[in-house]
Amino acid sequence: MGLLSKKDAKLILDPLADDNPITIQVLGICSALAITAQLKASIVMSISVIFVMGMGNVVISLMRNIIPSKIRIIVQLVVVATLVIIVDQVLKAFSYQLSKELGAFIGLIITNCIIMGRFEAFALGNGIWRSFLDGIGNALGYGVILIIVGFFRELLGSGTLLGFPVLGDPIKKSGVYSIGYENNGFMLLAPMALIVVGIIIWVQRSRNKALIEEH
Repeated sequence: MGLLSKKDAKLILDPLADDNPITIQVLGICSALAITAQLKASIVMSISVIFVMGMGNVVISLMRNIIPSKIRIIVQLVVVATLVIIVDQVLKAFSYQLSKELGAFIGLIITNCIIMGRFEAFALGNGIWRSFLDGIGNALGYGVILIIVGFFRELLGSGTLLGFPVLGDPIKKSGVYSIGYENNGFMLLAPMALIVVGIIIWVQRSRNKALIEEH
């Protein structure tokens, strides 16, 4: 038997597609709008959420039998806030400029409804290993959408990926710019992130008609 049973594997695989927290559950849309104008920021935010959700689910699962129900939300917020502070300090230590660019958005991980939802729906009722897998799976599903949106917004809006020009030089009119192509500045505006997410949702639900009936 492999490391993961079929049931455990579903905890990671389902959020990547048919139970994606953004496109199916329609959670965590705010960060998809706010920080996806650059692919690098999307990747960093995704990694940050993977760490916070994976470790957060483990901590909540460890404490699930001793957390008084009346203060469970407060405890969950304290756990998330502590993990987010760790992420923020690491960013400031190793990538200060990116930390400044992300600014308050890293702090908003604390109120990310995906994280609080998984604490409530899963970690409070399951063991450490399955809670860890659930956290990683949902964070990966969240991150995949952020990276896809960030990829297209930066590519079409700036003509770059990770800050490197990939379509040519718009000033020297090289590459695709030599045939009259112009960067679409609208892609860098928040409403375009919503449109890109909407297109992804449409494609995904068109592929699997059952999702429309279930959700």
